[in-house]
Amino acid sequence: MRTSIATVSLSGSLTEKLAAASRAGFDGVEIFENDLLASPLTPEEIRARCADLGLAIDLYQPMRDIEAVPEEEFARNLRRARHKFELMRRLGADTVLVCSSVSPLAVDDDALAAEQLSQLADLAEDFGIRIAYEALAWGRHVSTYDHAWRIVESADHPALGTCLDSFHILSRGSDPKGIEDIPGEKIFFLQLADAPLLAMDVLQWSRHYRCFPGQGGFDVAGLVRHVLRTGYAGPLSLEVFNDVFRQAEAGPTAVDAHRSLLVLQETVGLADLPAPVVPTGVAFAELVTPDAEPVSAVLSALGFARTARHRTKPVELWQAGEARVLVNTGPAARRDGTGLAAIGLESPDPTGAARRAEALLAPVLPRRRAADDAPLDAVAAPDGTELFFCATGRPELPDWRGDFEDVEHTEDDSGVRRIDHLALVQPWHHFDEATLFHRSVLGLSAQESVDVADPYGLLRSRAVTSADGGIRIALSVGAAPADDTVHAQHIALATDDVVAVARRFREAGGLLLPMPANYYDDLAARFEFADGELETYRELGILYDRDAHGEFRHCYTHTVGRVFFELVQRDGGYRGYGAQNAPVRLAAQHAARRLTGG
Repeated sequence: MRTSIATVSLSGSLTEKLAAASRAGFDGVEIFENDLLASPLTPEEIRARCADLGLAIDLYQPMRDIEAVPEEEFARNLRRARHKFELMRRLGADTVLVCSSVSPLAVDDDALAAEQLSQLADLAEDFGIRIAYEALAWGRHVSTYDHAWRIVESADHPALGTCLDSFHILSRGSDPKGIEDIPGEKIFFLQLADAPLLAMDVLQWSRHYRCFPGQGGFDVAGLVRHVLRTGYAGPLSLEVFNDVFRQAEAGPTAVDAHRSLLVLQETVGLADLPAPVVPTGVAFAELVTPDAEPVSAVLSALGFARTARHRTKPVELWQAGEARVLVNTGPAARRDGTGLAAIGLESPDPTGAARRAEALLAPVLPRRRAADDAPLDAVAAPDGTELFFCATGRPELPDWRGDFEDVEHTEDDSGVRRIDHLALVQPWHHFDEATLFHRSVLGLSAQESVDVADPYGLLRSRAVTSADGGIRIALSVGAAPADDTVHAQHIALATDDVVAVARRFREAGGLLLPMPANYYDDLAARFEFADGELETYRELGILYDRDAHGEFRHCYTHTVGRVFFELVQRDGGYRGYGAQNAPVRLAAQHAARRLTGG
């Protein structure tokens, strides 16, 4: 189906919004009245600009407080409408959105509302314009889609239909199944938005917290299925009021928006995209650094061995068990210290995974490689992290390790088994986009979002995982982005005995993050431990958690640049990440930062 987006969903000037919508692949736009009023372009110039960009103007919006008002007020409304219809004719738009009235002058009289909307439609018809009547969730007398439809049906005018808006319908808890009773030709427009499930005033919820389909808690796909059963043939259009989107760069937001509609169309059976290829694990994590010595020292203390060197690039491979870390000191190295730049994802079908990513608008990254380098496909996640689709140790597919030459090293059982999970800090305006990206492009499942208390605000976190836990990525965004130590990326390493690995790390000269004594006093009150167990945890800075499936023990290294490591031990099927302990860890990292002056 055709796709459209309301200009209110994007930041910037009207020309910037139109360009972003076009580049992202939208077929049309809804022109929000404030965007037109603030534009230096004439309606004719806006019309020409849209045509040059390949965009139809699908809707002009909104007209407010029109119907069910006293006669004198309605006469003024008709004069106002005539002016807007003349403007729309110049603009080349043939459908206008009329919202149910919130005016204190409006009366609760459906017959009067239908009569006045019919008169408005008479006037609109003279200009070749259609009226799409929408029930606002906070409308004074009309606040549900079925009520709005009854008024439209009673008016019985060919130029009058209804506009359905998923937010207004789902935020009120209305049953969308009744949409199927509306003839498709009388649904003049469909606006889509998702939203997190919040307990708050619906007007504030609508104006500040809407998001793109798949990023919130509404069953937008279910609503669209009901609409399609009516025979509706208009566009799928996004109307999203969101404070974050309105401050973020328009281009990436428009791409995220179009991706959400591609996934939505796939979900309801309107689009045939390459099937998701869920990664099975982490092949490697790549660190870029201007100075390899500090990170090499930490890896050595953790029991990693430098096992190989890239044939043509300044990249070293460090390995412990099945955990692999690449240390890159090439031109991509960060000036602000060590950072996690890329992740190798084990994929059952690397080529299929890349096709899926490209179909969902993930930027395919060009690679500088020699003729005999492994042909790795890579795409960029919203935060800029490079994602490589890999096959490790599978003879039928190229192995990325073939680009490396072995170096002399000593094999030793470090106690580290594999990479348990990765924690990626997102730019503040990319958190919802990152969730949708990892769900749709990689086929991962998103867990519930949690808020963690940081000493200087809140840290919001959401994990995306494969069904078997082979891949776990914790996405977070914090309240204090200037604090690079606390809001650093981190690599969690799985071990069967976190105490033994932590001791070995410390004995090798590694620095473990100390935890406050009050934390262990609280643990003693909450849980029972074997003799000496809690004292060991206190000594090594080990944190403890328990859920219905098992136990979790974990501790942290000090930060190198913008990366730190976590040692984790999962017992009995524990599924979480120690979120209960996150405030303690964050406070300890703040304290460590102050002590070191870093």
